[in-house]
Amino acid sequence: MMQTPSGAPSSSPGAFARGLEKVRQQLQEEVRQVSSQLLEERKKRETQEALARRLQKRVLLLTKERDGMRAILGSYDSELTSAEYSPQLTRRMREAEDMVQKVHAHSSEIEAQLSQALEELGGQKQRADMLEMEVKMLQSQSSTAEQSFPLSREEVSSLRLKIEELEGERSRLEEDKKTLEMQLERFTLQGNYDQSRTKVLHMSMNPASMAKQRLREDQARLQEECEQLRELVRALEHGGPVPANLEAAAGLPSSKEVAELRKQVESAELKNQRLKEVFQTKIQEFRKVCYALTGYQIDITTENQYRLTSMYAEHKADCLIFKATGTSGTKMQLLETAFSRTIQELIELHLLHQDSIPAFLSALTLDLFSRQTVA
Repeated sequence: MMQTPSGAPSSSPGAFARGLEKVRQQLQEEVRQVSSQLLEERKKRETQEALARRLQKRVLLLTKERDGMRAILGSYDSELTSAEYSPQLTRRMREAEDMVQKVHAHSSEIEAQLSQALEELGGQKQRADMLEMEVKMLQSQSSTAEQSFPLSREEVSSLRLKIEELEGERSRLEEDKKTLEMQLERFTLQGNYDQSRTKVLHMSMNPASMAKQRLREDQARLQEECEQLRELVRALEHGGPVPANLEAAAGLPSSKEVAELRKQVESAELKNQRLKEVFQTKIQEFRKVCYALTGYQIDITTENQYRLTSMYAEHKADCLIFKATGTSGTKMQLLETAFSRTIQELIELHLLHQDSIPAFLSALTLDLFSRQTVA
């Protein structure tokens, strides 16, 4: 049914392997098709055989019923005389004869169906035998075709792998070629050229040469300035006098100007120190006045937190801590301390209900003062 490709040894390995694979796939496809047909025919044959067995059983049952009816009628005929026949018995005899005729007709019909089923079964068997022979023929052709090729399956697999590797290498080389072409085009657009094929003429007043010359001059000037600045730094680090040439080059003031500037700095520092002492004295004085007038010593603990200690406190650790909140810091919030937990009644009355910190502090001062006077 299939023909092997002619001239396989003389063709290339890739074409030979592809032809072998195509022939093998075609043979496998035909074998699958014929096998599926053979399976369908076997199923049909099994169905026909089951139907034939059922029909044979039914024919045997009908034959037994017919023989039984005949035996019953024969017994009636032998036992009864002509005088004993009655119209009812005659009617029953006619019904029995009709039934026997129907059974004969049904039996004939069943026998005809059985013969037809047997004929179809024979045809199905013959077709199945033909399909089995065709499958065997295709399998032998497939094995013969595989044996006729000079290459084994391992060689075909290795050739297929080699073809795939060569195709991948070819694709990679094509991509490299495209990349190199794009790079060459970009270099050409940027002004590059092949020195072996192109000659370049340089003008005597070339702008590029002039620009290079200016660049070299600027570089030399900058290096000279760097050296002068290094010498100036070394002189200043040692504390010696600055050479006149370096002062002019760096644009520094003279020694007299430096001495005058130092005197001004010392005077400003002395004035700043005096102001700090005055501020410190005023701050201490202000704190003492606040302590004497309000009865509370105010200390800054952390940022936006203030600690208040009453002059009438029973213990040094008895203090209140307020935290400034809001954008301008005008709103104060009482933080919980060990001392604040002992004066919950004053907090609820003056802070929660009246919302007045001065009233709270005044009430606390009176409470602490009364405790000391009572004690």
